[in-house]
Amino acid sequence: MIRIGMMGLGTVGSGVFSILAKHGENIARKVGCDLVIDKVLVQEKDKNRGVMVDSALLTDRPADLLDDPAIQLVVELIGGENPAYQFIVDALKRGKSVVTANKLVVAKYGQELFRLARDNRVNISYEGSVAGGIPVIRPLKESFAANRVEKILGILNGTTNYILSKMSKDGQEFETALQEAQAYGYAERDPSSDLSGLDAAYKIAILASIAFETFVDVNSIYVEGIEGIELEDIDIAAELGYVIKLLAIAKNEQDGLDIRVHPAFVAKDHPLALVNDQYNAIYLHGDAVNDVMSYGRGAGQMPTASAVVADMIQVGKDICQQRVDTLNFHFPVEQTLKNINMVENSYYLRLQVNDQPGVLAQITKVLGDNKVSLASVIQKHKLTPVVPIILVTHRVKEEAVNKSIKMLKQLPDVIAINNLIRVEAL
Repeated sequence: MIRIGMMGLGTVGSGVFSILAKHGENIARKVGCDLVIDKVLVQEKDKNRGVMVDSALLTDRPADLLDDPAIQLVVELIGGENPAYQFIVDALKRGKSVVTANKLVVAKYGQELFRLARDNRVNISYEGSVAGGIPVIRPLKESFAANRVEKILGILNGTTNYILSKMSKDGQEFETALQEAQAYGYAERDPSSDLSGLDAAYKIAILASIAFETFVDVNSIYVEGIEGIELEDIDIAAELGYVIKLLAIAKNEQDGLDIRVHPAFVAKDHPLALVNDQYNAIYLHGDAVNDVMSYGRGAGQMPTASAVVADMIQVGKDICQQRVDTLNFHFPVEQTLKNINMVENSYYLRLQVNDQPGVLAQITKVLGDNKVSLASVIQKHKLTPVVPIILVTHRVKEEAVNKSIKMLKQLPDVIAINNLIRVEAL
């Protein structure tokens, strides 16, 4: 029998409790012994949670879990940075294995936590921290172990994907799509972490750290959200044969690691372009396996709970067999993370300019002076003195594009630079 202390009985915690109640006998057969929840840490013991839980299991004292020597496994489902981080540290130091779905804590403190787990000869598993019910953490460690993983491209945030899908398919304005996402429970009341790209950054930091066998500091990743995407950009992307997605990108290149999160033009015939609504996908290229894509619900109660329980089963097996998971990296290889200015891409640039002769020549001169060549130019004629111009560049370093934009802003006939979006060659 393995005794478990669960921290948190919210959306995911309730889902975990339900799965254990429903499939307990089958899970016990897979583990080789029963998984028994001894204590559940909650803030309010009298709260109605929509799941049947013996009130004797509930406690609002962390010490009831952390200081109980009978509890061998702590399942952290509180979320956020603190006190979750400190609870995980305390559990590992007390010789308890940990299962968590906390992307923020794993991304920021993973290196420290893995070393703590190793030093105390216990396990820490975190499949639920990335892409909900899509298996990706363990496959990266095991199934692709024979490969040099060269790149990972991910749609890793269901909220932003839902919003962009509604803008693309239904012509909804950004705010309308966001409100609908919140109404359906796909977006939090405060969606800032999702919309800004930070949520996806935590996830790609975790995946890149595993795939490239290094520690990727999430604070060093270039992150840009979808707040500036307008329907006009969506429509022009479609006209050019693209859709706009918030991409999490990790590439292992000769001159360093290219890791970033931002909106991107994705060709309509690429598999990632077909991932819509709240769904997530991870597209991976290994030197032996070539291209592989995993697809499914990346968040929500039961998909994430499924990943958490799968981790509990695996850690339960390890506890029964007194085995430590040696696949968690402990001594990362030092690798250089490329500055975003050194990254090469094609770029989509949308400007508002005075409808005057010679304006386009001024713009192309600025771009040419910075060695930015154009693949296409579209001028949208409108019955106004100010007209939009859409430029798509050939591949060029971002540094050159930024210099060009700075100079374009100084031209008197350039009224506004509405958007700059990378055109990702996948």
